[in-house]
Amino acid sequence: MNKEPIVIIAAIGLLTGCILGMAGSFVPSDIARNILWTIDSCGLILAATLLAIYTSKKGYDIVSAGFFIFAIAESVVFFSCAGDLKASIPAFGAGTCLWALSIAVISSQKLFPIFVRCTGIVSALLFIVTAFFIFTGHPANALTKPLPFFAYPFYAATLAGWAWALLYRSSMFLSLK
Repeated sequence: MNKEPIVIIAAIGLLTGCILGMAGSFVPSDIARNILWTIDSCGLILAATLLAIYTSKKGYDIVSAGFFIFAIAESVVFFSCAGDLKASIPAFGAGTCLWALSIAVISSQKLFPIFVRCTGIVSALLFIVTAFFIFTGHPANALTKPLPFFAYPFYAATLAGWAWALLYRSSMFLSLK
């Protein structure tokens, strides 16, 4: 099984973001959470940027645009979660809105398996509701329950699904042409 390095690195970035992002949501220490989310965001930004290039070269321009928007979204979310969660609620709202857009764009295309696309659509819907709440004056931050807290399992399943598809179903990128 000979994979292109870009696929392996992107999958590692997605899985790193998935695991450390979820872990950061559960640790009680602000410092530990910031460290986990820093590594999480760096992995996701790297993965999204590589996947934007990779999918563009394969001719999947809409998916490529989705990954480009995802890299921007993750950068905004990273900025909003790096310090005081309450002070950066507007930036988090903007980031979740962009997360929703990017995941919906990627999931709207038939590149990934249907289950992964469905978890993506669910997470996108939950993130757009979260963004709507923030933009209408509800003080939701990255740890607020029920949203966005309960959107994260769908988000993590989507990220893991993307990584799985890259590593074990990379032939799908060739078969859809």
